[in-house]
Amino acid sequence: MKTLAAILTQTGKPLELDEIAIPKLRSGQVLVKIAYSGICGTQLNEVDGKKGEDKWLPHCIGHEAIGAIVDIGPNVTRFVKDDKVILSWLKADGLEAGGTNYKWGSRIVNAGPVTTFQNYAVVSENRLTKMVSNSLGKMQVLLGCAAPTGMGAVRNVLRPQEGESIVIFGAGGVGLCALMMAKHMKLSPVIVADISDQRLALAKKFGADVIVNVAEKSLENVMQENDLQHVDHLVEVTGNIAVFNKIMSYIRPQGGRAVIVGNASAGEVMKVSPSQFNMGKSILGTWGGDSKPERDFEVFCHILDENDYLLGKMIESPFSLERVNDALQCLRNRTVARPILMMQ
Repeated sequence: MKTLAAILTQTGKPLELDEIAIPKLRSGQVLVKIAYSGICGTQLNEVDGKKGEDKWLPHCIGHEAIGAIVDIGPNVTRFVKDDKVILSWLKADGLEAGGTNYKWGSRIVNAGPVTTFQNYAVVSENRLTKMVSNSLGKMQVLLGCAAPTGMGAVRNVLRPQEGESIVIFGAGGVGLCALMMAKHMKLSPVIVADISDQRLALAKKFGADVIVNVAEKSLENVMQENDLQHVDHLVEVTGNIAVFNKIMSYIRPQGGRAVIVGNASAGEVMKVSPSQFNMGKSILGTWGGDSKPERDFEVFCHILDENDYLLGKMIESPFSLERVNDALQCLRNRTVARPILMMQ
């Protein structure tokens, strides 16, 4: 059996579409027919070479999807054929089967425990979770990465109290999910900063109290206009090192907390004065919003349901797999908050 897949063969070059042969399933592996796959900034960084040297070329990519199980390998106990599932890079319960290798003519195409830019994918059992709800349809693809990362950054990492203030840097898929959680937890004001008017307009529709295009106006000035010297919390989703270096100036002394979600380019270094820590400010890291699929996905799905009338504007029209490079370009240009691929 073969599957059409988008293959990264060289960083800085478009993905190549071709058929690859699906290997026999090993212990703990599951074959999934992908229905929809999200496209994350992580994949864009992989393609553009911002993560540094890629030692696994050529390889499949993608880590956020929904689909249905076609076949199960030995020792898989959590699923049966035809189960509808969420695919995520976050580990769930079940066996860790590692990656797999596909044959591409005389070449080998590497793949990690989960890849999604393909019609069919061999996935490790512990990267799958049964779908929580049928009401969201294709929007449930966000549970693979954007929702647990953005919502979890607020709920699980920052753990704010009702009425506290927050700035979210970046209004892409993860940033908008952070915004949804901030509104759900009744934070105020919720400020969203970006350099795309289109994305900021969408953030406003999702409930942002204040939006600011930081390419045109400084966040400091906007905060002052809203009687804020500092905010209680900050979520960084841009991966822009210039933003990293200013994070501490935005959060309050004696308890201000910032979480870094965005991925800076390989080799970049953040500069922070130790005196900022002496003032009682904290910078936190996170691994996917510290989310656990079995514990958190149902909660996040509920919040997505609360915003279902807006999610279509966030995702807009899906791209076919054949247009994957167009979808990546839209993400680069910030014209779509969260591009998704629709498989045949």
